[in-house]
Amino acid sequence: MSPKKTMASEQKSALVMSALEEKKAVDPAVLDVRERTVMSEFFVIASGTSKIHIRSLADAAIEKLADAGVKNKRIAGYEEGVWILLDYGDVVVHILSPEQREYYRLEAYWSGAEKGSPPLLSPQEIETIGHEGG
Repeated sequence: MSPKKTMASEQKSALVMSALEEKKAVDPAVLDVRERTVMSEFFVIASGTSKIHIRSLADAAIEKLADAGVKNKRIAGYEEGVWILLDYGDVVVHILSPEQREYYRLEAYWSGAEKGSPPLLSPQEIETIGHEGG
C-alpha cells in the first residue's frame, strides 16, 4: 500500500479561492501567515452578502476540498452564518459578513504582521474579541 499523499497548502488555498469565486464571494483574499504563526500557513478570507450566501460559500469550499480528498478538521459559526470558520489545519477559511469583516479587520491585522508590527487593538476590542469570538 502506498503512503497517502497530502495536498500542499497552496493547492488547498487555490481550490478554496476557486470555489469562493464561482459562488461570487465578495473580495476573496489569501494571506500567507507562515512566518507569523505555527497555527496555519494560509488564511483565506472572503465576505458573503447574506447569511444564506455565507453558508453557500462555506458549502462550496467544503465540497471542492472534499472532492479533492481533503477533510475538514473543524467548522465553527455555520448556524449563525455571520462568520464561518473552516479549519483545515494548514489552511483556515474565514467567511464573514461585510460588517464582521470590517469590525475584526483580519486582513489589516495579518498584513501588519507580515510587515513585523501588527496593529494594536484597544482594550475594548480585546474585550469584545474575548466575548464574541468568531
